Amino acid sequence: MPNADLTALKAHMAENPGAVIETVAHERGVTPREVIEALPSEMVKLGGGADAFVTAMQDIAEWGEVTLIVHTDDGIFETTAPLSPGKLGHGYYNLTEPKGLHGHLRHERCGGVAFVERPFMGKSSAFVAFLNVDGGVMFKVFVGRDEARALKTDQLERFRALAAKIAA
Repeated sequence: MPNADLTALKAHMAENPGAVIETVAHERGVTPREVIEALPSEMVKLGGGADAFVTAMQDIAEWGEVTLIVHTDDGIFETTAPLSPGKLGHGYYNLTEPKGLHGHLRHERCGGVAFVERPFMGKSSAFVAFLNVDGGVMFKVFVGRDEARALKTDQLERFRALAAKIAA
């Protein structure tokens, strides 16, 4: 990305940190990863790849109920439930629980794991974005909310500890 475009993107994200990442990427002709990296540095920590993918997914499986979102050009898919503890096999990270979200993830295509804390729609938000090798978002896992719609304190602590471990 040319330096002037990067400067403009960083300025835009500083003024609009709650903007929908995929929308900004589409409008500016950049990858979602570039949008995440353009957020103010205090809002994002980035690290890892395929190994970090496995570490993060296994840790998140212990958090309890979270919201997993897949955002494509054709829709936004969400599920709120505990994540299945997965395991590696046959070239995939396999979500093994028979109920709820299950399937087979191509963990080797993970090019980074981003930990993002930012305002979104007037509330604090925290999510882990699993980024593919092309700069796209594979999916995001959001820290859950309590009855008062505040971020769950225990999950936020786990989120921050995992970010410190992976993005060290």
